[in-house]
Amino acid sequence: MATRQHEIIEESLSYDGFFKIKCYTLRHTLFEGGWSGPIRRELFMRDDAVGVLPYDPLRDEVLMVEQFRVGLLPRERQPWVLELVAGIVEAGESPQDVAEREAIEESGCPLTALLPIHEYYSSPGGSAEYFHLLLGRVDTEGAGGIFGLPGEGEDIKVHVFPLAQALRMMHDGDIVNAHTLIALQWLQLHKQQVREQWC
Repeated sequence: MATRQHEIIEESLSYDGFFKIKCYTLRHTLFEGGWSGPIRRELFMRDDAVGVLPYDPLRDEVLMVEQFRVGLLPRERQPWVLELVAGIVEAGESPQDVAEREAIEESGCPLTALLPIHEYYSSPGGSAEYFHLLLGRVDTEGAGGIFGLPGEGEDIKVHVFPLAQALRMMHDGDIVNAHTLIALQWLQLHKQQVREQWC
């Protein structure tokens, strides 16, 4: 690939609340040669995030959590989403540390093993978030209930589904969270190897 360049002309913090938004005025080289004119872009700032799909290989079940998500408010649907156990990487933590911490906080179920699925930028057109996606081994016997940290405004309901049902829900459009879709598709493709390793 050819070397490309960019130049930041101005950078400012335009919002500093629960999240941060930076504003950039910049220019960059063009594929056909030369430089773009100055353009202005807002960037949603987030630290690295981790998502883990808890999977019980003996029962062939997955655990997902349901919670309110403000991002669905502009849509004509209920703003509650089935998704992975997830959290933000804090100072000194590894993605594995976050997966283990969030599994307890959000589901009450400890993880006994972890497998990496992939790492990627969630939505680089406007967000700095870098996502670490994992599969976690869990025992789903007796799993369920309401979890989360009230001090963080969390109200989380735990669901356990046979993997076959979760895949039907995915294909029927009942799961609309991208990280969850990627994790379920990965597990669908690698289920045999995962069960051989974990069982």
